Amino acid sequence: MKLPAISSRIQFIFSLIFTCSFVACSEPTDPVNIPESHLEEAFPNLKFNRPVDLQDPRDGTNRLFIVEQQGIIYVIENEQNTEEKKVFLDLRDLVNDRGNEEGLLGLAFHPNYADNGFFFVNFTTQGAETTEISRFSVSANDPDQGDINSRKVLLRFNQPYSNHNGGQVLFGPDGYLYISTGDGGSGGDPKDNGQNPKTLLGAILRIDVDNVSGNQSYSIPQDNPFAGNTDGIKEEIYAYGLRNPWRFSFDAQTGWLWTGDVGQNKYEEIDIIEKGGNYGWNIKEGFHDYQNKGNENGLKPPIWEYDRSKGDVSVTGGYVYRGSIAKDLVGLYIYGDYASGRIWKLDFSDLDNPVNSEVGKYDFSIAAFGVDKDNELYVCAFDGRIYKFKVKE
Repeated sequence: MKLPAISSRIQFIFSLIFTCSFVACSEPTDPVNIPESHLEEAFPNLKFNRPVDLQDPRDGTNRLFIVEQQGIIYVIENEQNTEEKKVFLDLRDLVNDRGNEEGLLGLAFHPNYADNGFFFVNFTTQGAETTEISRFSVSANDPDQGDINSRKVLLRFNQPYSNHNGGQVLFGPDGYLYISTGDGGSGGDPKDNGQNPKTLLGAILRIDVDNVSGNQSYSIPQDNPFAGNTDGIKEEIYAYGLRNPWRFSFDAQTGWLWTGDVGQNKYEEIDIIEKGGNYGWNIKEGFHDYQNKGNENGLKPPIWEYDRSKGDVSVTGGYVYRGSIAKDLVGLYIYGDYASGRIWKLDFSDLDNPVNSEVGKYDFSIAAFGVDKDNELYVCAFDGRIYKFKVKE
């Protein structure tokens, strides 16, 4: 269900009640007598090099695609005992992964992938500091092989520094492609990109890849917040004022867009993104003032923040769990911290007073979360393993 634009917290709460009433929204499960879930290695026989994304093609097969930051996409059978990972596409000749936050950063399959074979990638390019969003096609002869010669560039934009590149690409329930971009990097947003909607940086973008307009390989959705403006504002922007929205996701049940935005020095934040929203960076860091610029009217606060006092320094956005195995997590937003290895669950049934609790602390860096065709939740870790939430026996 596509939610209307939300202009206030009151309307937001109303929309939650409305959505839950009409789509049988899952509330967090009563923990009494519910087995506690935990992480296990999903594929003990496989190991990857800095896996940063996990995607299911939603094509009726039982496959998962794992993205390595260096520029390789692997395809595997989604079976615990699988021993084979096939190279689906090798983009290392195109990808610049010299910086810690550079590389092949995101993968998205077209909603009609089973019919058209289109998939989309987000990567930083060789040479100049540039982000590229490109479309590729699967091989006509092999469903486990992407066609390197099918590359079609949709978007390219400069990155002034090597860090804060965002990197996620994901199709929303509306069929449009959403793209996360960072503020361009360095520290403190020295170029003020977060508060400048005349740049594509520091934003969530939204484009229509099924239609073209003018010289572009895509078009602007008519209901984008800045569509048709004459002020030089980038029409691709869906929301802005973000620092480094490394990972975002759509709730499979409500359609809400959740983002983990990496903080500067003190606070990490979780946002529910509204169309046209300004999320405050670099005026605010989380709920707190970062720079006093005198005008905070209309800024959207996060749904949750955490500070860095316990060694947590870089949020990795996750998913609202809608699977069936980990019943203690149903209806909760699951996210983590890259540096500390900590994972939390956020109960947002009361949006004014969300409740956050720890799931566990692990001895690996948490790069990304992903879901399979059954909405079961996985973790991409920089120990090279893929983990899955399962029930303790």
